[in-house]
Amino acid sequence: MEIKEIKNLKTMLENFKILKEVYPRLTLKEYKNKLNDMLSNNYKQVGVYNKKECIGLTGYWIGTKLWCDKYFELDNIVISKKYRSKGIGEELFKYMEAKARKEKCSMIALDTYTNNFKAHKFFYNQGYIPKGFHFIKKLK
Repeated sequence: MEIKEIKNLKTMLENFKILKEVYPRLTLKEYKNKLNDMLSNNYKQVGVYNKKECIGLTGYWIGTKLWCDKYFELDNIVISKKYRSKGIGEELFKYMEAKARKEKCSMIALDTYTNNFKAHKFFYNQGYIPKGFHFIKKLK
């Protein structure tokens, strides 16, 4: 297993298959369009590889907010179904925490769906706590 930075759009698109596990309706074209927008806003990705196969993936952003100073936000944390409960998520989280510390961030944030109880348990076990609510209002 190797954890590495994904530095270009081409490689991000090659790893589209793993995101289909979470977003089955997402098309490659939609993903490419979203990535182009996200990359222009300083989005980055890290992958977990078993030989050449991407078995885990997360995106991240670094930003600053008034209430928390510089922060590190994880985005779309995915471990391929057949590789879950094998310690891969823990290793990815250790890697990302080290990265956030290196960037001198004050905290790591992530969003999770309210009904994703397995993820909640995992995040608690990694030392994460709920801080508040992430409210949304759909506009279209």
